[in-house]
Amino acid sequence: MTKTTPDILAIDCEVAIEAAAPSAEGGGESRLPRFSMIAYTGGPIRTLGFSYPVVVNLDGMKIPTQRRPVRFQHSAFEGVGHTERIAVEDGQLIAEGLVSRDTPAAQEIVASGKKGFPWQASIGASVDELEFIKRDVAVTVNGRKFNGPIYVAHKTTLNEISFVDLGADQQTQARIAAQHHKETQAMPDPRNTQTPGTADVTAADTASDDTTIDATQPAPQRRSGNVTASDPAAEIDQITARARNEADRRQRIQAMTAEVLTQRPELADDLGRLAHAALEAGWKPDKYQLEVMRLSRTYEGVGGPRPQSDRVEGSIIEAALCMAGGLDPETLTAQFGERTVEAASREYRHGLGLCETLLIFAQANGYRGFGRSDLKGLLQFAFANDMQAAGFSTMTLPGILSNVANKFLRAGFDAVESTWRDIAGIRSVRDFKQVSSYSLTGGFVYEEIAPGGELKHATVGETAYTNQAKTYGRMFGIDRRDLINDDLDALTAVPRRLGRGGALKLNDVFWAEFLSNAAFFTAGNNNYADGVGTALGIDALTQAETMFLDQTDPDGHPLAVAPVILLVPNGLYVPATQIMNSTELRDPSSTKKTPVSNPHAGKFRPVRSSYLSNPKYTGASGLAWYILADPADMPVVEVAFLNGQQQPTVESADADFNNLGIQMRGYHDFGVAKQEPRGGVKMKGEA
Repeated sequence: MTKTTPDILAIDCEVAIEAAAPSAEGGGESRLPRFSMIAYTGGPIRTLGFSYPVVVNLDGMKIPTQRRPVRFQHSAFEGVGHTERIAVEDGQLIAEGLVSRDTPAAQEIVASGKKGFPWQASIGASVDELEFIKRDVAVTVNGRKFNGPIYVAHKTTLNEISFVDLGADQQTQARIAAQHHKETQAMPDPRNTQTPGTADVTAADTASDDTTIDATQPAPQRRSGNVTASDPAAEIDQITARARNEADRRQRIQAMTAEVLTQRPELADDLGRLAHAALEAGWKPDKYQLEVMRLSRTYEGVGGPRPQSDRVEGSIIEAALCMAGGLDPETLTAQFGERTVEAASREYRHGLGLCETLLIFAQANGYRGFGRSDLKGLLQFAFANDMQAAGFSTMTLPGILSNVANKFLRAGFDAVESTWRDIAGIRSVRDFKQVSSYSLTGGFVYEEIAPGGELKHATVGETAYTNQAKTYGRMFGIDRRDLINDDLDALTAVPRRLGRGGALKLNDVFWAEFLSNAAFFTAGNNNYADGVGTALGIDALTQAETMFLDQTDPDGHPLAVAPVILLVPNGLYVPATQIMNSTELRDPSSTKKTPVSNPHAGKFRPVRSSYLSNPKYTGASGLAWYILADPADMPVVEVAFLNGQQQPTVESADADFNNLGIQMRGYHDFGVAKQEPRGGVKMKGEA
């Protein structure tokens, strides 16, 4: 989705870092490193989302407090320190402060700066009032005169300052110096030195992460709805509306936090971190409320046991994921029931993502992090095995993920041609051993029993057919990129494709076996004919039907089974349906009198397959066709499934040590073998 004009600005400047020096007396700890910078020179900047350069009016910048947070890359989870002084001097924004946080980010910034790495800074400010200055109109801002077209951000609110590794306003510079234990060094004035560089600007929407943009490049034109980049008034209206929405969002989250704390004071620490993350990441109040509910569930036993009605059923999570993945409502209701679907819609009305699902399970096992910034910990807790102890019922993460993936796998499996179901006998096997079945034409004809005589045992006959199930499968992974992007397609679209792959493999094995029939359909078996007269038509159908009905069992008795299926390649499907659906057949070129009634109308069920004429398979032909018995009576080919499982299966687990993510495997156990030659007749359709 194309972004509209942003209401958050982040202006980059260069930072130089020096290590904190030890005490002059050789004892005690070093004082914290200090920084001093010109954060913004007051000139025009180019930023993504604005059609023209932007000048921030420093006279209208609101600085809520002198102690603003200092972060790394604008992340609320990677603190660096805080400011002690922020001021506007000579039309420029000046900031000074301390690297006061003991975090890996702070340590890295100081250590690498000590080695000369040129850290830079990005200052984030929300836009509260914006004006567009038309072309050739002059405006004075920050003590300087600028000509339009430009935007002037008359009112802004300074939010935070972040260290970044890229970006430099050409006229700005910042330094970090050490303050000694006993004596304070004079801070170098960054305005005495100018460092040339490339002016970079970071622009962000309130609901997204900051993105660093090279401000020396022209801002791209963009379109949002019916508002174009050349309509500054409309853009300002959008920004004003978003500013009001942002203020309302923050107020609602803060009010919600205060209300929860009055009822659950034991949540104070974790709720404080959650509220901070919600405010900074642009969460909507509904999402924050949902996360607060999940946080509350992890405190069972601290705030008292919660009622049974609050226990989360695995089927609700599963239904919500399927709903978010696009499974149609009719299928959802059929598989989960109306009450479960309604519960999923109510609790997850804004959708449920992959990373959010992992967070539900991880928090149930005591996880206190916030997900994507700690994927290793998230996965470790999410795949723990103490769900029941955490108060959740009927749910395990591998089971839920596998169930959801299997539903989309089945959708992909069922979307592929399944003509094999129409013509094959289907059986279930218990293992991978070779199994045998015997011809249905054995000695089961009843015999007359004399008065007082005994019944004789029937024999299954000597004709046996074998089959054997084998395993086919593939593995796929949901890696850290999918988790960070919260990409639900990894759990829905990928299994759907995996299901399609399983169906294609079954078709491949099935039709390769069926079409390799040169020794199966033969004149010696009385089930094969060739020649010009075998081309699909009334006379050829009569010939094929007669050939089928004239077949006998090993004892010479008629089979007494009629063909019901007309199997044809794609090119013959229209003629086949015409013959089956027409009650009259006329030949306008004929001069002799012939009957016009169709003796075969509705007699056979036309079935087609793209595989019959595909040259990849030995025995394929675009002219050959078949008539077959009902496979329940006399199958010409059989598919055996392990334990009767006709669709592939997906299983999931935490990835191994070398791969940060989730592993899934899809597999299918089946076997295909030809069976009873008397169950069909093949017509070559040509000489």
